[in-house]
Amino acid sequence: MGGMQARRLSIADCFEFTPRVFPDHRGLFVAPFQEEAFVEAVGHRLRLAQTNTSVSRRGSVRGLHFADTPPGQAKYVYCPSGSLLDVIVDLRVGSPTFGEWTSVLLDSTEYKSVYIAEGLGHAFMALEDDTVMTYLCSEPYNPAAEHAVNPMDTDLALPWPQDIEPIVSEKDTAAPYLKEALEQGTLPRYDECVAYYEKLRAEG
Repeated sequence: MGGMQARRLSIADCFEFTPRVFPDHRGLFVAPFQEEAFVEAVGHRLRLAQTNTSVSRRGSVRGLHFADTPPGQAKYVYCPSGSLLDVIVDLRVGSPTFGEWTSVLLDSTEYKSVYIAEGLGHAFMALEDDTVMTYLCSEPYNPAAEHAVNPMDTDLALPWPQDIEPIVSEKDTAAPYLKEALEQGTLPRYDECVAYYEKLRAEG
């Protein structure tokens, strides 16, 4: 298979992966996750506890979500149908890039994937109807440990397209802004996240 390109994003501990796509007269074949390329980039294997699939209308925003770390929930995500703008926000208090975001266009043309380490915030907007997102998650869903920051937080100023009306859940609309979440003490701590990443690498 081979040919997987890995790129370190501007926030530490998140990566973009671009696989080779093999089209033929029947359609195409692609391997969006390849362990060898993942381990080489991240330094440990992807633990897989749960896979999720979402289907979203154009303009749907899901996020900005994060989980108590450790153990948190790392995510490896890609878009097998449609297109979306994937956004990662550094929510780790004490990180050199705290409060900064980076974004990647995920679609069913290039089949890029993004790895989001534990403690980082994740959100996306569907750019067309029936957009599918597949998530490989390192930990099972744990409602008690799940938190959100409002994806429309004006201080964060996430790069949502201006020409698409956002559709946000009541839960995410009610979520605190980053400043409030910081005051409430719910955000992950960078030093604890880094220690957890080092533990995962030591375990291989």
